[in-house]
Amino acid sequence: MTNHNDWNQKIIDEFRSAGGKLGGQFTGAPILLLTSTGAKTGQKHTTPMMYFADGDRLVVFASKAGAPTNPDWYRNLLAHPRASVEVATGTFEVQAEVAGREERDRLYAIQSERYPGFAEYQEKTTRVIPVVILRRVAP
Repeated sequence: MTNHNDWNQKIIDEFRSAGGKLGGQFTGAPILLLTSTGAKTGQKHTTPMMYFADGDRLVVFASKAGAPTNPDWYRNLLAHPRASVEVATGTFEVQAEVAGREERDRLYAIQSERYPGFAEYQEKTTRVIPVVILRRVAP
């Protein structure tokens, strides 16, 4: 049985070796790698996730496939909102902010329309799945 960290590491390795392109179930999906700082440990953690661009912002979803709790990366961003993102072959620093309810609902609806699995994730959980906006930070 493969654990979640091994599964994520395979995706990260494929992403980096293929210039940000993934195969299998992620073929054609917009994926980025988010490297956040652990809320408790202070260690760097890289997580692959789907996103979409909203103007010059990147939008990510703390869905955790509809689990009852938020993903670790979300807690990390609440504690340390500065992170880095890898998209295709580029890496840059971002500042994370949680979308307010109205904007969250608008952005989540867009993602759910594009990828119906996200609507299913929201239906599976009683929590409101947070939407996080990543804004590029000037170097």
